[in-house]
Amino acid sequence: MGCKRHVGAAPAKMKDMEASLYLHIPFCAGSCDYCDFHSIPVKPADPRLDIYVDRLLADARQAFSGAVAGGCDAVTSVPTIYIGGGTPSMLGLRRLKRLLAGLAVLAPNIPLEWTVEANPESADGAFFETCAATGVTRVSLGVQTFYEPSRAAVNRVGEARILRERLDLAHSFFPAAFSVDLIAGLPFQDEAVLQADIAQALAFEPAHVSLYSLMVDEHTPLWNKWKKWEKARRFDCDVERIDRLWLAGRDELERNGYVQYEVSNFCRKEEASEISEKNMSAHNLRYWRMKNWLGIGSAASGTIIDDVTGTGVRRTVPADVDAYLTRPAVVVERLDRSVLIKETFLMGFRTMFGPDETLFCKRFHTDIESCIPKTIALWKNRRLLDQERLRLTHAGLLFLDAFLREAFSELDCGNGAG
Repeated sequence: MGCKRHVGAAPAKMKDMEASLYLHIPFCAGSCDYCDFHSIPVKPADPRLDIYVDRLLADARQAFSGAVAGGCDAVTSVPTIYIGGGTPSMLGLRRLKRLLAGLAVLAPNIPLEWTVEANPESADGAFFETCAATGVTRVSLGVQTFYEPSRAAVNRVGEARILRERLDLAHSFFPAAFSVDLIAGLPFQDEAVLQADIAQALAFEPAHVSLYSLMVDEHTPLWNKWKKWEKARRFDCDVERIDRLWLAGRDELERNGYVQYEVSNFCRKEEASEISEKNMSAHNLRYWRMKNWLGIGSAASGTIIDDVTGTGVRRTVPADVDAYLTRPAVVVERLDRSVLIKETFLMGFRTMFGPDETLFCKRFHTDIESCIPKTIALWKNRRLLDQERLRLTHAGLLFLDAFLREAFSELDCGNGAG
């Protein structure tokens, strides 16, 4: 049985709109050789930093008033705010205070979760104190690794010796709500090094850990280093080595009481339960569940979906800091029902919960099983899809890309995207 077709025009304007906010800070102290995000190295005295904060607050005022490109109602409820980058802590204390205070005044309600990313070298005691005093509820620290040879190999700013000091501060100010980022597969990192990284991070009892596999994009400086090391046989650059390391890291986190609730994300178990959403990233859960968010800042993107028609609008700011400061522009894209069904699968099946089936039915006027019955039956038969719920199993998450290829192929053949 295929998905029922639903005829609808442009997205209707939504009243009392709930949307999360993402603010992108594209500035860093230096550029890591593996980074392919939109970020630029700056000095603390760079005059663009002040102008950038002014522009962010102006855009936030527009979001709360409804005066945004592409047209939507004013945001009346903000469940989460996420300030990412780049390195938001690179703004410096004065600018950070101004940004946080300005957002606190604008927000029509107190966010359930308010996260600020930081790199340890720029996250001192004053940074944590400012965050805690201004309404921030959660901090995410980009540790990546404690191992100096690996840090040096990818041009990671800051010394490993400062990491433990900053993690201790994070634990002091946000004892139940801070996250640590780690990377598996870095140069000169073996299983023992990764396990030591995990042990050192967990010593500070973070509620949340993101463990990423190193991605070596050919447009990054690390790509050229990688090829030289490979040619000289100085270092094993094989992708399978990275995969093995990530799996070893996953197993180490699980042995230490952390649950994988998304492809790269783990949260600490509560004593009384297997897993608790309070230790997850509430903001990222909204992405994975395809709930509304607005993006502010250079390279930021946001998506607003009309639950009546199953269509939406995506607004993306071009990745150009100077253009954003002088002539801000937004690219507006209309998303039809078939695109959003695919995106719902892409995001939802990343998690241990699978897509939100109730929201899917409300939004698209059909159920998931009617859209991809063959794929579901095949993956259940393989024991890679849960027999009771529409979610990939623990083992199945490792084959997410293959699952999505098969699901999208079935949709494209006419079984429901309509």
